[in-house]
Amino acid sequence: MELGRANLDVFADTVLELARQDSDVLVVTSDSRGSGKLTQFGETLPNQIVELGIAEQNVIGISAGLASAGKKVFAASPACFITARGFEQIKNDVAYSDQPVRIIGISAGVSYGALGATHHSLHDYAALRAVNNITIIAPADNFETRETIKAIHNVAHPVYVRLGKAPIAHVHAEGSSFTIGKAALVQDGDDLTFIACGETVPIAVEAAQHLSAEGVTCRVLSMHTLKPLDEESVRKAAHETQAIITVEEHSVHGGLGEACAAILMQQGARVPFKIVGFPDEHMVAGSQKEIFNHYGISPNGLAVTARQLLSK
Repeated sequence: MELGRANLDVFADTVLELARQDSDVLVVTSDSRGSGKLTQFGETLPNQIVELGIAEQNVIGISAGLASAGKKVFAASPACFITARGFEQIKNDVAYSDQPVRIIGISAGVSYGALGATHHSLHDYAALRAVNNITIIAPADNFETRETIKAIHNVAHPVYVRLGKAPIAHVHAEGSSFTIGKAALVQDGDDLTFIACGETVPIAVEAAQHLSAEGVTCRVLSMHTLKPLDEESVRKAAHETQAIITVEEHSVHGGLGEACAAILMQQGARVPFKIVGFPDEHMVAGSQKEIFNHYGISPNGLAVTARQLLSK
């Protein structure tokens, strides 16, 4: 797979394009110096960015107020802080009040690597899935990021978009389609299904390629929308393949895996199933890739898990 750009940079470029055409588009952010591309946005359109410093609760509150006045607000801040410090404001000012704020959680998951657990966002899917009236999207690559930002430009309800900061491989071919709430079929197969989201999708694709060399064909779904989840694609995978592995850059509690498991259990599906994510423990330190490898979120690690699951 060809390596693309960081999804965060694609977000910044796309929202800049939209803002140039639509003066109601505003970016509200906390300490945008952490992103060169958002700094560029501020230099290009200084009247369409609000920099609040390190004050995530204010980012959400002010964004909700601006949205209530008809502005199309993108509230961008590190995912670990905006969804923890700003949780009450997201729940009350945005979701409960039904203000169409586009919350952009940047440098998500373990993107900050060696900065440690204080800077990891492994709770955000779980926390926000429990909040009524908010859509949750984790784009897999540059294509999904660009299409997500374009799709939510005129959204009428709250949205949370989760982005990483590392360059990410392209997983979609030219002419691919994107619909919020509908999983993207990256590749098809009959033996096993990988259901992944965000930056774990390219890893699942590589694992599928490894297994293909052994004669094991894998379906790979980019479940970019965690809420509302594409239940039909999950049920179809259970009926048409022999096993399912979910892969996420999140705690194994409350995220993509448990959402898929709930669907399958409630429909009575009997299929070997495994959630791959981060366990309930103090995380090891290191780069994003080193942390992924330690917890089996790697092409080789996923291939080993797949072989074990298919052998049952």
